[in-house]
Amino acid sequence: MAAITIDLSDSQFQQLQELARAHGITLDVLLKASLEDWLNSQKSEFVDTANYVLTKNAELYRRLA
Repeated sequence: MAAITIDLSDSQFQQLQELARAHGITLDVLLKASLEDWLNSQKSEFVDTANYVLTKNAELYRRLA
């Protein structure tokens, strides 16, 4: 497993700690879950955008083929 280190301001770190505490989870679990959600949403947004472009331009692509 890879590890990374990031610099946070004291207030950012405190906000993350409070959020983790409010959800009853560790800071590590909060960060991993948040990162996983963000990565999945990026993938989903890309797929949605690609499908939109392909559908919108389907006739053009058919003519160019």
